[in-house]
Amino acid sequence: MSAAKTKAQTIIDENGVVVFSKSYCPYCRASKSLLTDLGAKYYTLELDQADDGSAIQDALEEISGQRTVPNIYIKQKHIGGNSDLQARKSELPSLLKDAGAL
Repeated sequence: MSAAKTKAQTIIDENGVVVFSKSYCPYCRASKSLLTDLGAKYYTLELDQADDGSAIQDALEEISGQRTVPNIYIKQKHIGGNSDLQARKSELPSLLKDAGAL
């Protein structure tokens, strides 16, 4: 397994909520804003600011089949992107609570 894939998988495994993001991405900002508004604790990795961000993005595609950002995981389960997160808004409080993020 590549170092980037190991790093990505470790981040997913060790955090209840993870947002793989890019600092300039409006969809990423919308996802982080929603989670913040709900009071969630979450781990963010800004791929455009990480030295290995491109490799991690490639690894995420291997892990989840999704290359785009935001790439969101709750309780080690791939949620999808911003539209997927927004579509699950009503169930997020219980999902986040289960993940220990509230």
